[in-house]
Amino acid sequence: MEQEQHFIDYIEQSIIQNWNLNALTDYKGATLQYKDVARKIAKFHIVLESAGIQPGDKIAVCGRNSAHWAVTFLATITYGAVIVPILHEFKADNIHNIVNHSEAKLLFVGDQVWENLNEEAMPQLLGVILMTEFTAVVCRDKRLMEAFEHRNTLYGQRYPKNFRPEHICYRKDEPEELAIINYTSGTTGYSKGVMLPYRSLWSNVNYCHEMLPVKPGDNMVAMLPMGHVFGMTYDFLYGFSAGAHLYFLTRMPSPKIIAQSFAEIKPRVISCVPLIVEKIIKKNILPRVDNKIGKLLLHVPIINDKIKALARKEAMEIFGGNFDEIIIGGAPFNAEVESFLKQIGFPYTIAYGMTECGPIICSSRWETLKLASCGKATTRMEVNIDSSDPQRVAGEIICRGTNLMLGYYKNQEATSQIIDVNGWLHTGDLGTMDADGYVTVRGRSKNMLLTSSGQNIYPEEIESKLNNMPYVSESLIVLQKEKLVALIYPDFDDAFANGLQQTDVERVMEANRNELNQQLPAFCQISKVKIHFEEFEKTAKKSIKRFMYQEAKG
Repeated sequence: MEQEQHFIDYIEQSIIQNWNLNALTDYKGATLQYKDVARKIAKFHIVLESAGIQPGDKIAVCGRNSAHWAVTFLATITYGAVIVPILHEFKADNIHNIVNHSEAKLLFVGDQVWENLNEEAMPQLLGVILMTEFTAVVCRDKRLMEAFEHRNTLYGQRYPKNFRPEHICYRKDEPEELAIINYTSGTTGYSKGVMLPYRSLWSNVNYCHEMLPVKPGDNMVAMLPMGHVFGMTYDFLYGFSAGAHLYFLTRMPSPKIIAQSFAEIKPRVISCVPLIVEKIIKKNILPRVDNKIGKLLLHVPIINDKIKALARKEAMEIFGGNFDEIIIGGAPFNAEVESFLKQIGFPYTIAYGMTECGPIICSSRWETLKLASCGKATTRMEVNIDSSDPQRVAGEIICRGTNLMLGYYKNQEATSQIIDVNGWLHTGDLGTMDADGYVTVRGRSKNMLLTSSGQNIYPEEIESKLNNMPYVSESLIVLQKEKLVALIYPDFDDAFANGLQQTDVERVMEANRNELNQQLPAFCQISKVKIHFEEFEKTAKKSIKRFMYQEAKG
């Protein structure tokens, strides 16, 4: 039976079978082979055991993607402790809050994170360990201090004749056993620790094995933060269990960094957020295909086969030219950019999910994906639309199945609010489902704007159109005094490079508003534009923090 599968078997078998292959590389830095990872895990286990850490104890990890981060994660779960990944973008007091709320015994940190933390604000910790050196910078337990001081001696005593594949024999996890607590937010009072069991990890990674072609020795890039389940699952856990060679960029994945590193690495599968693909298509692909036409290609069907072929070739090459497909998730995808990619036959797919499902809910292979949809319910998951007419009238997307979390850590009230008595998780997203089971996300239910006339407006759909208009970098549609207002952060660099002044930019935005209104029904008309002079604040998934701008003045 499927449920009897063990997630840790994936890790164990991959290490044994790929012993001499490269496993983890910090881009432009050191490489660990699978056997090196195994030895580090063994040493890690000796320290935990000697320090009195028990299976089920919590171990937090906070830092940028790196080989050390990956080893910390793998060593923790193969020992039987619960890993608590914390996004390094969180502010110091948020990190303190998560460490305390999760009752973590140990905290593994990167150098840059540690500089901003205060150990006095985390009184329950037995120790703080720098991942890079595997040394304790805070030690409140004698056994822990001795374990670190004598770890090499203890390792030598346990494995006197070298560490070999036959020494690999990790514990067997149980399907309902807690593996990860992943915090959806770092804010005090709103922290929700999503408890993911081993069955969720196994099911998500197994789905990747069912759908994607990665084999031992293939290259992959961990571009998304591994502290977030999207990157953790698609890049790290799937890649490692498939015997791939994982590269960590260790820096922000700008279009320039991607073009440079991907040309060298040539990854087999790529996962990323829409913002990255949208920027690369608009800045790097369209100008190369036809500088005169520019963004017009996003608005008109491409009839010329030569233009299609050239656009596809340029787009493939900028992502390394060796990939099977790009998996896009974490935020809504721009409709015009998606339509363009579909026209040129670019191999992308949309994955829909949330942390509470570790994360996959819907996804399909790129060859079968329908335009604007996020695919069908993934294996071992059921998806429904809470609507009287799911094909035509948007309703809340609900789901249940093997990927589902156990609940929120120490928060039964929030758990019962999101998972109903029949086991359905209420996502808070609105969507429709066609006769073939393809789901299309319309927007967040909390983002939906309800006018006094009773019209439902999905701001993401309007923003998608607006973001493709001249000199618009990003936008937000908000409802103020019963009128729709467009908040726009212009692409000032592009505008100034073309000789425009600030007053010219304002005129262009007003022209954009008029043109957009011609494409929208009467109840969706934009009444005015407000220009923002800084990028909108975003979450770690690069989604705009909408709540900060609902009352924008101007």
